[in-house]
Amino acid sequence: MVTREEKKEFCSTNGYVKYAGVHLVIEVWKAKNLSSLPLIEKALRQAVDACGATLLKIDLHQFSPSGGISGVAIIQESHISIHTWPEYQYAAIDIFVCGEVDPYKAIPVLKEYFGSDNMQIAELKRGIL
Repeated sequence: MVTREEKKEFCSTNGYVKYAGVHLVIEVWKAKNLSSLPLIEKALRQAVDACGATLLKIDLHQFSPSGGISGVAIIQESHISIHTWPEYQYAAIDIFVCGEVDPYKAIPVLKEYFGSDNMQIAELKRGIL
């Protein structure tokens, strides 16, 4: 029998509300490096590390002729996804995590790799219990 101490909790709480996870919806404007597969893979790896998540797999696809990239870092605690439009200097990024992972720690990594402070961030609490 598993005791309460042995059971790992994957839900989060802010002291008042218990929820399944935090989902950041991030819009990056005036961004650079949006058509570089190696750079985007490196950015995702470092974002995963920064927020304290456990990387399982990264899958990226590049489109032509625009060079835009769509992909996901699958993490034990959920995912980080990215979709880029180099022709508009725009990227849409989602960071969805559960448990003790802090998605906000990935923001400085994204700013560094995409060379932009022009970001809009919305937070959703998913699965309010």
